Amino acid sequence: MRDRLTSVTVAAFLVGSLAALPAAAQSGAADEPMRTPDGQPDISGIFTFRTLTPLERPAVLAGQERLSLEEAAAFEASERTRLNRDLFDPIAGAPSAGYQPRAEGGVLSYNEFWYERGVELTADKRTSLIVDPPDGRIPYAPGAREARALRRLNLRNGFADHYTDRSLSDRCIMGFNSGPPMTAASYNNNVQILQVPGYVVIFNEMVHNARIIPLDGRPHGALRQWAGDSRGRWEGETLVVETTSFLTETSLRGSSRDTELVERFRRVDPDTVMYEFTVEDPNNYARPWTMMMPLRRTDGPLFEYACHEGNIGMHGIMAGARRKDTRRVDEIR
Repeated sequence: MRDRLTSVTVAAFLVGSLAALPAAAQSGAADEPMRTPDGQPDISGIFTFRTLTPLERPAVLAGQERLSLEEAAAFEASERTRLNRDLFDPIAGAPSAGYQPRAEGGVLSYNEFWYERGVELTADKRTSLIVDPPDGRIPYAPGAREARALRRLNLRNGFADHYTDRSLSDRCIMGFNSGPPMTAASYNNNVQILQVPGYVVIFNEMVHNARIIPLDGRPHGALRQWAGDSRGRWEGETLVVETTSFLTETSLRGSSRDTELVERFRRVDPDTVMYEFTVEDPNNYARPWTMMMPLRRTDGPLFEYACHEGNIGMHGIMAGARRKDTRRVDEIR
């Protein structure tokens, strides 16, 4: 309880300190870097990272690092249709030719109104957020991709002997996109970056997750945590954040408790912070790989993500798994 109160007190102090600071100053010349009142590069603000650009390059776009404006427009239109939940057939699931949306809109888990995945590619029209390896694909170690696919199949089929068999997102512990590291997903693609002397706070809308990152050069702690243990430093105009000591896997595909993460944040213009991360994991990746995406300024506020409030999803998942087990026994008999 004491540790919990300490964390709350530190978070309250940081937010209060931020409110007490004057607005971050900009230098007089338009091409000079933005600075905080204590002279650090200013990367603060509320940002969105929603985009239709996929993390991995689709197989149909193999060999194409970028699309022309015409190709991009066609791809974006196709994706908006393919992902539109109001066009999903209640039985088949995927968008179905000739299916007419219901008058009230939407089927399956949520209707289209609730999605916030973005409507276009990144401004440079890249076909993947992954920039290394050059093929835009996660370099899984041999067997790792197949193992991940099997786990996803089991989860989709309702397999669960225990709640710990379910994903961290099912359990509302870590978000689909909040990370660390952050990746674009279906909704809640919003983040607030706060700066006070000696600290940076990365506050994600998804799962209401806040990372308080010290910048004073202290070593990593030994305690494993859901969001890992983060330490930051400035390299010129770039904030570099190193995170280790994850308790288990993150929301990132193929990650494990041995994942090591390096994130970089750099203000490129008043409305954009470029976000980049490099990740390695000896258990599942054949080599380190790097993703890059823009954080674009957006109006606030961020909304609370009360994932488990009134949520009976876990009970339904576990009960459904037990029902499937009973049916299998009956079939064997």
